[in-house]
Amino acid sequence: MTGIIGIVLIFVMVFGGFLLSGGQLSSVAAALPFEMMIIGGAATGAFIIANSGATIRQTGRGFVRVFRGPRWLPDDYRDLLCLLFELIRLARANPVALEEHVERPGESAIFARYPKIAADPEAVALICDTLRSASMNYDDPHQVEDVLEKRIESHQHEVMHAFRALNATADALPALGIVAAVLGVIKTMASIDQPPEVLGRLIAGALVGTFLGVFLAYGFVAPFAARLRAVLEDETHFYRLIREVLVANLHQHPPQICIEVGRQNTPGHNRPGFNDLEEALKATRDAA
Repeated sequence: MTGIIGIVLIFVMVFGGFLLSGGQLSSVAAALPFEMMIIGGAATGAFIIANSGATIRQTGRGFVRVFRGPRWLPDDYRDLLCLLFELIRLARANPVALEEHVERPGESAIFARYPKIAADPEAVALICDTLRSASMNYDDPHQVEDVLEKRIESHQHEVMHAFRALNATADALPALGIVAAVLGVIKTMASIDQPPEVLGRLIAGALVGTFLGVFLAYGFVAPFAARLRAVLEDETHFYRLIREVLVANLHQHPPQICIEVGRQNTPGHNRPGFNDLEEALKATRDAA
């Protein structure tokens, strides 16, 4: 919703200010389709050349995420802590029984209670791989923490391809606007024998190219890229929470303390309250 408000505000303030200052939209509207074709087409072509098919698809999904916001909500962080609590308790009580859950998470009754988390391959793999490694005595907490941090960084680098692609496009748009403007100047010079009012319209049309390149770059594409980066970085906290809890488990802290470590490391806007989490964990213990 805030994204739509921002877009409306941009159009109202830019073109409203232009009209209030005495400008005429007719000169802009006349050149806009052709300038958009040149700039938008060139930007799209350059984007396709510079990026793989996977990045292009990722960027398309990124536009949806800009408006929808981060995937993981406060309830998901609470559910993640409950899931980890169940797995850690089981690992302490019966390590053999844990194997069926980490080896076949798709068939696990524990993971089935948290379908949104179970549907995320990265979260499931991070949990299962770490618990599996611990069962094989790969239990040096500091070494595991380093491994998990590198894995999370690798995942973050991968999902950031869309942000980098959009950011590069934003950087290129002003230059493509100059290309469109130069073509307009060439067109104007070819009509130098025309009367001043005709030349004025041609020059105005050429300047629309420069305006459009800068307007699209700094009014839309760059803000979209910045918002997408913020969304992706926010989602990374979800995986870092898994790391914090599982490393605390390797330090042999009691399960309740491991979960509290995770809760304290959850970003404030997603952190469940202490009492709310206690009630959720109590419900988890009762269900078990």
